[in-house]
Amino acid sequence: MFKTLLTRLTQVLVGGLFIFSGLVKMNDPVGFSFKLEEYFSEEVLNLPIFEPLALPLAIILVAVEVLLGLALLAGLWKRAVLILLSGMIGFFTFLTFWSAYFNQVTDCGCFGDAIPLTPWESFYKDVILSGLILILWWGEKQIFNGVPKIASYALMAFGLGFSVVFTYQVMNHLPTRDFRPYAEGLSIIEGMKPAEELGLEPPQYEVIYTMQNEAGQLTEITSTEYIDQKWWEKTEWTMLSELSKTIKVSEGYEPPVHDFSIMNDYGDLTDSILALDEVWLLVAYNEAKTSEKGWKNILPTLNDLNMQGMPHLVLSASMPEDFAPYGLESYTPFAFTDETTLKTMVRSNPGWVVLRKGVVYKKYHHNDSPR
Repeated sequence: MFKTLLTRLTQVLVGGLFIFSGLVKMNDPVGFSFKLEEYFSEEVLNLPIFEPLALPLAIILVAVEVLLGLALLAGLWKRAVLILLSGMIGFFTFLTFWSAYFNQVTDCGCFGDAIPLTPWESFYKDVILSGLILILWWGEKQIFNGVPKIASYALMAFGLGFSVVFTYQVMNHLPTRDFRPYAEGLSIIEGMKPAEELGLEPPQYEVIYTMQNEAGQLTEITSTEYIDQKWWEKTEWTMLSELSKTIKVSEGYEPPVHDFSIMNDYGDLTDSILALDEVWLLVAYNEAKTSEKGWKNILPTLNDLNMQGMPHLVLSASMPEDFAPYGLESYTPFAFTDETTLKTMVRSNPGWVVLRKGVVYKKYHHNDSPR
């Protein structure tokens, strides 16, 4: 009785968690693909060959998560589902451990932007999930499978159909729910305010120094220890500055909007742009990756803005001359913004972000560009 109860509670918990995790990421597969690109980059796993596959992999993975969760709840294909669940959680446990141990990807993206987790929190979550899946292996025969087969198959068909339709919708427009600090209605100005200005406690950081003595021995000390113990007076020790690292020692308030700046050849435009009554920002984080079809929808809007005299600006990490094929250089001002920030602002390349006095008033995917 205990084994059956524990197994079935675990079945509901794991199945529900996989469905929730998949749906949250399915709401923003582009964002999840950016996270996979981070993992595949040379600085992390050094698998750049997979970077172009990040988006299709993201779409497939989130759909599989949802379908595995549904299959587990319905008790379908027990052995196959458990094998796939074990494989997925093993893969994600490896990624989150790598991220946490080497501090290279600061958010695994497990629940998208809805529930940001620190690297170690993500790893511990996956360890717990691994334990729950072991319980399911232990109680495999007790997994509930009393749902009529025709109803189970109908549920799976619905799940597959929903995944296809929902993914198509958010890929060709914008996420249904925006959990990022640039969501409509949020103030960029407020989001940039530091903890001190808000009367809150900021996070505390410590610098870790690697010291080497004349015998070649290495030791790590904190910046506090370096000062308190006067390590600069220990002439037999040399600091290896290239091995220094910074770690967070206590949590605190961090501004949700960071690295946001608008620069051009004349200087910093950030404050002046945020002060405008209304300004249309055309976000194209990387010209080489923009949608050629998208520009056909964007250009008529640009022409309308010019005719109306509405302030507008192209924000990109690419050079202005890269956009010459679209005829933008002649009549559209350009400015530079960090590529990661632009990716966060709007999940469309190109796409629109409309600001009113620093507040995000509206965002448009290039397929929905106003005319």
